[in-house]
Formats: sequence, C-alpha cells, structure tokens
Amino acid sequence: AAMSKSARFGCLCCTYDYETPKTLVIQSTKIGCMFRLVQFVVLLYVVGYVCVVRKAYQERDSVISSVTTKVKGFAYTNTSYMEPRLWDVADYVIPPQGENSFYVLTNVIMTPKQTQSRCPEVRTSALSIQTGLCVNYSATVQTCEVLSWCPLEEHTKLPKPALLNAAADFTVLIKNSITYPKFKVNRRSILPHINSSYLKKCEFNRSTDPYCPIFRLKNIASEAGEDFQDMAVKGGILGIFIDWSCDLDWGAHRCFPKYSFRRLDSKNPVNNVAPGYNFRFAKYYQTPDGQESRTLIKAYGIRFDIIVFGTGGKFGIVPTIINLGAALTILGLAPKVCDWILLTCSSKKDLYKKNKITHLNDDDTESVSN
Repeated sequence: AAMSKSARFGCLCCTYDYETPKTLVIQSTKIGCMFRLVQFVVLLYVVGYVCVVRKAYQERDSVISSVTTKVKGFAYTNTSYMEPRLWDVADYVIPPQGENSFYVLTNVIMTPKQTQSRCPEVRTSALSIQTGLCVNYSATVQTCEVLSWCPLEEHTKLPKPALLNAAADFTVLIKNSITYPKFKVNRRSILPHINSSYLKKCEFNRSTDPYCPIFRLKNIASEAGEDFQDMAVKGGILGIFIDWSCDLDWGAHRCFPKYSFRRLDSKNPVNNVAPGYNFRFAKYYQTPDGQESRTLIKAYGIRFDIIVFGTGGKFGIVPTIINLGAALTILGLAPKVCDWILLTCSSKKDLYKKNKITHLNDDDTESVSN
C-alpha cells in the first residue's frame, strides 16, 4: 500500500514538472564542425533541391491543349500488281482529321471489283457465310461455297519495300495551341516570330531549327530510333511528345515547346504476334448495269499520336510561406541531431548529459534566491 501511494505521488509530481531549454556551449572543433555540416546539408537541400530544382515557391497549373495537323506530299506507284497511280493527301491520310493523331498509309493489299455473290472459300479466310455446297477452288482442290464479297481477299505477301515508301518525304504541320488558365497565358507552336514566308521553307531540326512546327516523317522515325522504310512495310505507331513545361516567372514570351519522339507499339523480337498496324476499308462503286461493286483495301500505315503535356509555374506567396516554414523547421532539427549524437554516441556522453539536464525543485530555487 505504501509503494502504491509512493507511485501515485511520483506520477502526480511529474504532472507538474516544467521543462525549459538550456544553453550548453561546448568548445569542441569536432562537434562544431559536425553541427555546421548538418546545417550546411539542410541548407543545401532547401536551396538546391526545394527552391532550384522543384521550385516549390511557385504556384502550378496544368496545360490545356488543342491540336490540328496538315500533311502534305505526293506519291506515284507503278507495279505489276496494280495500275499506275498518283496518290495525294485524300488517298493516304485516313481519316482526314483525327483526335490528336493522324494516319499515313504506307502499304496496301487491294482486292478490286468485288461484288456480292457466291464463290469458293479461301482456306485462310473465315469472313463469309457458307452455303453448304462444295465447289471447285482449283483443278485439284475443292472448298465450301460461300456467300460473300467475291472474289475473296487473298492473303498475299506484303509488298517490300512498301508500296508508298515515298511517304518518308511527306511533311506534317502541327498546329498546337495551349493555355494556362490560372495565369491567363496562351501560346502556340507557331511562335510569334514565325511568319508565312518562314513557314513555307522551315523544317524541324533539333540543332538548327528546334521550334519549326513542320516535320518530315522520316525524321520523326529517325528521332524515335526507327527506320521509316522498315516501319512502312507493316505499319506501327509513333508518338510525338510536346512538352510545354514553363517557368512563367521569366515571362510567357520565354515559354517554348520541346519536342521528343518515341515508338509506342510493341516491337518485341521474341513475342512478335500480329506486328504493325493495319485495318480494312472499302471504296464503293456502281457498275453500268446498276450492280454495287467495291475495292477492298487492307491498309498498312503509321499512326502518329501527338501527346501534349506540361506544367506552368509562377511565384506565389502562399507556397513560399509554407515552404519557408518547412525549411525553418528542418533547419531547427540540426541541434536535435547533434544533441542525440552527443548524448548517445560520444565518449563523454555522461559528462554532457550531466551538464545538459539539470533538475531543480522549489527548495533549490529558494536557496538560490537567499
């Protein structure tokens, strides 16, 4: 019972304890250097990383963007399996306008003069309705008769080099408009110094003309580490990345787009099932006797996805105060770190602890005052 009462008395006394910081000056080169080193590391983090790298004193806003494109170029083909033909933008850009992307036709397999009728089934094709009859496919082979668009598409070998390998020299104008609504900043990929005469002759070059918005397709593939002629055979997807990250403290006139390029579709040499990019479409006609006819086109090509991103930053009083307070708090940890090292790791930790922590009670204070 006595011990229980003593324990309760001790806990009660602790309730009324008051702690106040005590300044202990230690004249030691080693400890002084350690303290200044900790302060230097904290200041280096605050100034170098927080202020310079992250610019934490700025308010942020994400870019809002719109993109339109215009492809230019002509190609002429003259092969044994197709009549001579001139190709222009209306032929090889499908569809004419995409959502932040454009597609350029580079290779085709055509099946002309198809009509809805009955014909022998092609073994590699299952895109038809069987009639239940067996008919001659060739002199030695019989297959099921099908109701379909005849003649059926033959799975022939792709033209190599690609039929429209001249597309490598086509050009595209990318018109990109962006805004930072919080800061009321608007910019275009056609910069203020670009006029009509300059736009007719300029071409993007990372070294000599990095802000020209006109790109040659083969150079886009080259920047992405790809060979355009190889991609043109089976198609693929290339990404055009436009980075509008800007430090608006220097003014909106110093906010410029930065372009980068990358292949987006898989090109794994081990797991390369269904490589490239292709789709089918048809062009419909009417014969003189009124029958519907079409040309089926299996189109291989390169899709260019335009991906716009970026963050604008500008000085703001609120983030500045918040990060300044955080910096002062972190700086205040330097003495705590040194105290912990002194009181736990130092060879004179008992001496430091004896002088660092002093216990006084009311009787001691009265004796001191007398």
